[in-house]
Amino acid sequence: MFHSLLKGNLTKGKDMIRAATLSISAALLAGTASADIFSEARFGVMQENICVLDCDNANKEPGQNISGEVLFTSPDFLNVIWSPKPYAMASLNTQGDTSFGGVGLHWSFPFTEKWAFEPSVGYVVHDGELASPFPQGDPRGDAFTEEHVLLGSRDLFRTTFGLHYKFNEIWGAEVMYEHLSHGQILGNGRNQGLDNIGVRLSYKFDN
Repeated sequence: MFHSLLKGNLTKGKDMIRAATLSISAALLAGTASADIFSEARFGVMQENICVLDCDNANKEPGQNISGEVLFTSPDFLNVIWSPKPYAMASLNTQGDTSFGGVGLHWSFPFTEKWAFEPSVGYVVHDGELASPFPQGDPRGDAFTEEHVLLGSRDLFRTTFGLHYKFNEIWGAEVMYEHLSHGQILGNGRNQGLDNIGVRLSYKFDN
């Protein structure tokens, strides 16, 4: 009984986190969209599932994602957290593996006239695999897990770190790393995550 109650409370807690995340994201995007102000568009190619620290799953789902992102002008009320720009993004896998899309906040911290360090945090929904569809011990399950990243939750947190170079007042380019994971918050159990790296071009609307 205690186990069932605890499991129920955890499920409710995760649902509340999802609802809060979606509500905040919708409010941010609504606030910027109402002003009809777009700041930037970014487009490029990401190599999916690279080896970073734990390489056990880096041989799964090798391929490329086409990544696109729109950044909105930062609303005034976000000045207290260094004026991040709300974003909406999508990433399409070219080989039919994990694609995803979502929203979040993007910061830019220039450290020279041309270069900026750009982190972001966000929330995405994907179409990849959550767990093996085969029972434990089934040899088909071993073959399945050797080919697919098991993400454990349909929705994930997205964290990125980028180095952006400004060619001029309109065009730029960035090298970006992104990590997707449920962090044992949006889900539990399997959490193999995805680590992607790539290059994208940027175009500014509000120059």
